Amino acid sequence: MAKKVLVVDDERIIVKGIRFSLEQDGYDVDCAYDGEEAVEKMKQTEYDIVLLDLMLPKLSGLEVCQQVREFSSVPIIMLTAKGEDIDKILGLEYGADDYITKPFNILEVKARIKAIMRRSQHIDTVKGRSRVIESGDLRIDSEARRAFIGGREVYLTVKEFDVLELLASNPNKVFSRESLLNTVWGADYPGDVRTVDVHIRRLREKIEEDASAPKYVHTKWGVGYYFKG
Repeated sequence: MAKKVLVVDDERIIVKGIRFSLEQDGYDVDCAYDGEEAVEKMKQTEYDIVLLDLMLPKLSGLEVCQQVREFSSVPIIMLTAKGEDIDKILGLEYGADDYITKPFNILEVKARIKAIMRRSQHIDTVKGRSRVIESGDLRIDSEARRAFIGGREVYLTVKEFDVLELLASNPNKVFSRESLLNTVWGADYPGDVRTVDVHIRRLREKIEEDASAPKYVHTKWGVGYYFKG
């Protein structure tokens, strides 16, 4: 079955070009041209990945991201014409999984899509690793890629889940920020370790009762992060 992609951008010529190129690779592509339309489409259809422009009419890309994260963990790649780091980090804070700065090469877009889909569909085959990890009120279902706190499902982005699963699968092992970046995002990821800090912060906001006094994901000052087992 073809992978479903939603392309969201108010510049129709960009949407047309991306759609054509992705369809040539066998993707099923939907399009939206403003933020409100994007949110409605994502409520009605289950997509495998979303390409979301930062600057949109009606709702900005960040607002779309924020609303979608209330009901979906679909992977989102933010498209932005702005190159400043603050915009890239802000996009990640609102729940984006990756970003690409305009103008971009369509081959780079395709490579990023494939990389995220590989990670999102990844099934751990390491022997002896439990498919379900439980600690206190936290329950992680690795196969279904779902997390629960006190029986209530917590919607995590692809990267947030990957970080949590990696840490929880190795309790009390401290991972450096560089190690987490290379393992979860890949050695060729263009971002830096601040990406890890952003995701840890958002992860804590979702799974910890008090993000400033975490129960599960801890900081080893000057070294990195670890899951307290």
